[in-house]
Amino acid sequence: MAKQLVADLYGCSEIIDDPEAIKEAAHTAIRYVGAEIVEECIHEFEPIGVTYFAVITTSHFSVHTWPEYGYAAIDIFSCTDTVVDGIKDKLRELFQAKEVKIKVIERDISRGDAEVTG
Repeated sequence: MAKQLVADLYGCSEIIDDPEAIKEAAHTAIRYVGAEIVEECIHEFEPIGVTYFAVITTSHFSVHTWPEYGYAAIDIFSCTDTVVDGIKDKLRELFQAKEVKIKVIERDISRGDAEVTG
């Protein structure tokens, strides 16, 4: 079973409009979930907003920010069955959010029992 963690962060500080701060926070969160970065990219929007994306050893990690609303959306997709306890508090701390809502989506990868033809 793979899991996708979807986090909505509200009341974030101005950190969410700083590409380097986002990158540093993402690196910390990725290490926290026990993964490593394979490849990453970051884009700063004009006049505000940042998107960060990383391919990680267990799948992917992304951050999309709307500083004008103090909002950040974070997705962590993992091909492992583990969702790390305490990630909600870690994201709150890293992105200086007042409120964090988390949903976990279970992806049933074992249903791929159809015959693959090439």
